[in-house]
Amino acid sequence: MIKLNIRKLLDEKGKSIYWLYNQLGLSYNNVKRMIDNQTISIRFENIEMLCFILDCTPNELFSIYYDDDHVDCAYLSTT
Repeated sequence: MIKLNIRKLLDEKGKSIYWLYNQLGLSYNNVKRMIDNQTISIRFENIEMLCFILDCTPNELFSIYYDDDHVDCAYLSTT
């Protein structure tokens, strides 16, 4: 499972969700869903914008967690 580290990055920078919402120009509900990892997709342009605003790399923005119940082992063996 891939998760966004937005809350952690905001905390490290002493910034609020409201601040990020104002910076991104997205709806508050969409920003909150991204922060709470309740979104199923994210546009590349939003990834780029988050990295710019939070002064981070995509590698810092995302974390991957392997859960045996959700990982397709066939996929992992081909990568």
